[in-house]
Amino acid sequence: MEKSQKRVGVVGGVRIPFCRNNTAYADVGNFGMSVKVLGALVEKYGLHGVELGEVAMGAVIRHSSDWNVAREAVLSSGLAATTPGITTARACGTSLDNAIIIANKIAAGQIDAGIAGGSDTTSDVPIVYGQKFRKRLLAVNRAKTLKEKLQVATRGFSFKELKPSFPGVAEPRTGKSMGDHCELMAKEWHIGRAEQDELALASHRKLGAAYDAGFMDDLVVPFRGLKRDGFLRPDSTLEKLGSLKPAFDKTSGQGTLTAGNSTGLSDGAAAVLLASEAWAAERGLPIQAYFLDAEVSAVDFVHGEGLLMAPTVAVPRMLKRHGLTLQDFDFYEIHEAFAAQVLCTLRAWESADYCRDRLGLDAPLGAIDPAKLNVNGSSLAAGHPFAATGARIVAALAKMLEQKGSGRGLISICTAGGMGVTAILERP
Repeated sequence: MEKSQKRVGVVGGVRIPFCRNNTAYADVGNFGMSVKVLGALVEKYGLHGVELGEVAMGAVIRHSSDWNVAREAVLSSGLAATTPGITTARACGTSLDNAIIIANKIAAGQIDAGIAGGSDTTSDVPIVYGQKFRKRLLAVNRAKTLKEKLQVATRGFSFKELKPSFPGVAEPRTGKSMGDHCELMAKEWHIGRAEQDELALASHRKLGAAYDAGFMDDLVVPFRGLKRDGFLRPDSTLEKLGSLKPAFDKTSGQGTLTAGNSTGLSDGAAAVLLASEAWAAERGLPIQAYFLDAEVSAVDFVHGEGLLMAPTVAVPRMLKRHGLTLQDFDFYEIHEAFAAQVLCTLRAWESADYCRDRLGLDAPLGAIDPAKLNVNGSSLAAGHPFAATGARIVAALAKMLEQKGSGRGLISICTAGGMGVTAILERP
């Protein structure tokens, strides 16, 4: 007999304030931030000594010594030491991917509960030496005697070998950064500077209002002297944003992406608790929302597709499975890697040509109600530690659905490598 799937509940989540790199969390690293959010989740839901089925945490920028930062963080979190941990990475979609991993295991009956999350630092980055110097060090290690080691270490040595290499910010296949690619998208879809700045300002004001209204009180735990996100500027103006120079296309005179309408280099972490209905009921934990479905897609950005357009492909696949339209949602959480990316996505769904030629649809998906988009702000205001963004969004959306009492929310996250991670949460 076929085993029916279990419903997967989102119990809730927490995060630390996100901050600019090389500031409050410069010396903390992924391990410290992961321990903080896991520990806060343990405190929030009374999980001291509890064995969970899995903790899936991610980090995009991490040291080679961080072979399984999730498992190490579990051992310092207050959870039972018998709780497994796995570390993953899919760029900006990492912790939403982890929520999918945990949700699928719960749905299949493999586990009853688990935690999904992620952390990222652009302060404590792995710095490595070039290939020539690394090979020299390995050869020194292989040498048997001190004399041989000295000979290998000095033979043909040049101080140029000591020049360090930092993590790359460009797509290996194109040599262009994510911002460079998004500039191309903005030009293709005719996204202007003014509308990007307007979306960015709205994000700051909405997140500021969410803090002022107390919405963030149980979602954000103070850390290292921070109580709010370090990027948040609700008092900014269009004039201030308009004064910023292009950050990527600096020479053509047509660049529209700036430091104000693009996410900055960020540090932070977030985590969310998912569980079966039975597990949550046994512990008296209310379920805020249910994890309905997810979809991951990719585009051929090497041969001309927009690097950050993959969510436009994933979303209609989910909609079709459930007989939904794009308008059948109460909330839309579209990750703001760049204001232009959000606007390109929305314009593509409204385009009859794109929906027909690229998505194979008979009609455009159509427009969404802008009043339902990122209603409590998003990445432009909060910051974007790559692997933490998905868990931040899941936790906030689940709480929004709980407060509303019923409804449905769409999550859309673009990632480096031309991929998109999307999901649907609902509260019947």
